Amino acid sequence: LQSNSCGPDFAEGNTSSEEQAMIKTAGKSYLASPNLPDFHGCSPGWSSAFYGAECFDSEVHSYLKNLGKQKSSESQNIDAKKVELEQLLMMETKNYRKTIKFYQKLLQKERRSKGPETKSMLPKLRGQLQEMKSKVQFLELVKKYQMMYAEQWGVESYMLPTVIHNGKTDTMDMAPMDESSLLLYYNTEKQCSNQNGVRALQAGTPLGLMAYLYSRNAFLEGYVQQFLYTFRYFCTQEEFLQFLLDRISSTLSSASLDPSTSLTKICNRSFYILQAWIEDCYSVDFATNTDLLGTLKDFISSKVASLNGYGERLLSLLEDASARKSGSADQCSSVDKCEEESEEGRKTLHSLCKKLSEDVSRKNFYWKLSKGMGPIAQYQRERLHTGSAVLPKPCCSSFTEESSVSFARADEVGPFLLIECSAQQLCWQLTLLQQEVFHKCHPVHFLNSRALGVKDKCVAVPKAVSADTVSLKVCNLFLSKCVQDQYLLQLLKNADSISTWVAAEIVTCHTTKRQVSLLSKFLLIAKCCYEQRNFATAMQILAGLENLIVRQLPAWKILPAKVAEIMEELKAVEVFLKSDSLCLMEGDRFKTLPTIPSAHVLAMHVQQLETGGFTMTNGAHKWTKLRNIAKVVSQVHAFQENPYTYAPDFKLQSYLRRRITRFKDADISALAADNCANFHQIPAEKHSRKIQDTLRRMKATFQ
Repeated sequence: LQSNSCGPDFAEGNTSSEEQAMIKTAGKSYLASPNLPDFHGCSPGWSSAFYGAECFDSEVHSYLKNLGKQKSSESQNIDAKKVELEQLLMMETKNYRKTIKFYQKLLQKERRSKGPETKSMLPKLRGQLQEMKSKVQFLELVKKYQMMYAEQWGVESYMLPTVIHNGKTDTMDMAPMDESSLLLYYNTEKQCSNQNGVRALQAGTPLGLMAYLYSRNAFLEGYVQQFLYTFRYFCTQEEFLQFLLDRISSTLSSASLDPSTSLTKICNRSFYILQAWIEDCYSVDFATNTDLLGTLKDFISSKVASLNGYGERLLSLLEDASARKSGSADQCSSVDKCEEESEEGRKTLHSLCKKLSEDVSRKNFYWKLSKGMGPIAQYQRERLHTGSAVLPKPCCSSFTEESSVSFARADEVGPFLLIECSAQQLCWQLTLLQQEVFHKCHPVHFLNSRALGVKDKCVAVPKAVSADTVSLKVCNLFLSKCVQDQYLLQLLKNADSISTWVAAEIVTCHTTKRQVSLLSKFLLIAKCCYEQRNFATAMQILAGLENLIVRQLPAWKILPAKVAEIMEELKAVEVFLKSDSLCLMEGDRFKTLPTIPSAHVLAMHVQQLETGGFTMTNGAHKWTKLRNIAKVVSQVHAFQENPYTYAPDFKLQSYLRRRITRFKDADISALAADNCANFHQIPAEKHSRKIQDTLRRMKATFQ
């Protein structure tokens, strides 16, 4: 590994001493055969696609370079780096968890006694927690950077034609086919101390873009992750898999023991790319295409397992991915995978950062938050005096004990339970329900949504049309033989069901007073949701309230002014979300605060990026366009890393599920027609007098 003033870089030239050390640890053969317990995941992750080459700065590289050194004169040792980093991360995480517990006890003491000593200590302790949090996150980033072992098998750019030729030759004479026929670059303005500029990839042929996966720094620059998100625009899954298998087949048996040869590098790099593909995209590529999965398994069993340790590893990886797809494992962040207590510390970190950043996150939005007396003030006092802002799991489990209503009779209870529950309790449980469906989606699900019938400002899937019957013949940006998972339709249909449920609950209230109470409750729930960064549920409630029938209800005229202002806030939130595709990724709050974006708004942003041609006049595909798309959809995995830690109330969730299911396909017009509270009432005497006046005027016209 070599660094310069521009950040980490694998210099094109001689192999560094640290890289040689990594190669030597692979075993006697330079075809790396990792032991399963010591084998690391190599998927670069969402941060690689989002930040690109800026994901790992020079500080991360310098820190890793000094790890494992007892003296300045000693050479770098990979095993020593790994051990020291694991110890540091475990120690910092443990100290951070202890400090959080002390902070929580101190906060409870301050609420009881309100002593001046406790008040003065809390801000200092909060500052220490922020520093400790930053240190843990930095060590996690260093650990991720250390796992980029795949870069040791990268080839120089002028060697990419060799990759195209299946690695059958190790000569440097590439005159018949040069790099310029495969890839186009442009020079950036970024200046470094030892070079005049940095070449950035602009476009390439399908073969050239696949070959670029083997270039030096392709992992660290974010290219590999961006490619895995977007390759379906220019090649099918079968074509990409065959490209990798051809390189493995032609180099596996004849690879030299010399690590500097292209055959060895191409072979090992192919395995790393294949592993990264399985780790990150199994659910959207292999789980939905049994033929593709069968081809890969047959190849591994017949040609790889007997020659290389990667075979056993890849088969095990496929089994684990299949188990996760079946729902036996949850998606979690890197620190969650270390040990159980690290998971608790991570969850506490998210909850605490939500409290520490609450005021700052509100300032992130430019709409005016309501203040004053009335229902909103009461709601805000309710939030201030609850332990949810600090404790990792808000104490809402007591709701099941306090409520005397039987959840088993949800249909008989009707909307009355919605009115009796607090807005915060309903917000928490609706957020957990939304999180359940959001965590099943993948960034690739948001690509090529026009082909699925997703349109702007309308229902994504008509109720009369099944998701299976949606025609893919229009606006299909993927290759015709590319298999596309349609989970986005389920996500949007779920959102539409919640919007319909909100409207149905309101129009089925038989008194105007009940409608006012329910309107107020839904507005407060939506406000609580967007303040907790659950923009999906907030926008779903807004869509239900903006239903044409609901907007014409007489109850709006007698709604308290302070509550009615929330409607304007929600519209401002909607404008904010539509203003920029990366508005929720600004700053560092999204790294610690749980977030659920609006699926439909995100799909519209991606559709806007997909507008226009994907190829240049010479037929090369625009990589700059594909890179921007990958950056936008990468936020899906970024948000999934930080789950909400509210305590689930399964009885309340069951009630909400049944109500939503009951009304998901309801006809709001038909429901409203059966309820007199939905119409403006005219007194009988006044109505009779109006008819008489009309008759007199008509009679006068004939005289």
